[in-house]
Amino acid sequence: MSLRDVVIYTSEILRKPNAEVTVFDDELKNLTDDMLETMYKHEGIGLAGPQIAVNKKIVVIDIPDENGEQGKNPLVIINPKITKLEGEIVDSQEGCLSVPGYQDTVQRYERCTVEYQNLKGEHCVFDNVDGLFAICLQHEIDHLEGKVFVDKLSRLKRERLHKKYEKYLKELN
Repeated sequence: MSLRDVVIYTSEILRKPNAEVTVFDDELKNLTDDMLETMYKHEGIGLAGPQIAVNKKIVVIDIPDENGEQGKNPLVIINPKITKLEGEIVDSQEGCLSVPGYQDTVQRYERCTVEYQNLKGEHCVFDNVDGLFAICLQHEIDHLEGKVFVDKLSRLKRERLHKKYEKYLKELN
């Protein structure tokens, strides 16, 4: 396993189309292991392929248990498709590994159904899930569609964020 660099939200890589995975092999398993290691290192709960400059429809998620621990049941989700959004539209306080140090409130559906494939290529379904898991699924699948959660913010908030990140990037160089 190896750590991958996380792409910052201003990168065009996050806006590119993402290909469906068609080969389910050891290379895919190694990639998802790298994704999980990278997600844990950056203290995230989800990571999508484009966030590590891999434009494929791959997501890893690990929602902490009631004790705040991760690593017991990480999920690898290949070629996910949201087939149903249900319930109220709720305010969700979100952050993103591609927008480090920033959180804001966006709106998401409280429940969703997602069809996907596992690492063996088998078809699976998360049926009518809710809570943080539903929010995380919607957030990560947005990445596969070329969207970042900050796209849901008002123009003013996006402009403020962009100025902050321009300054941040200049300081890095």
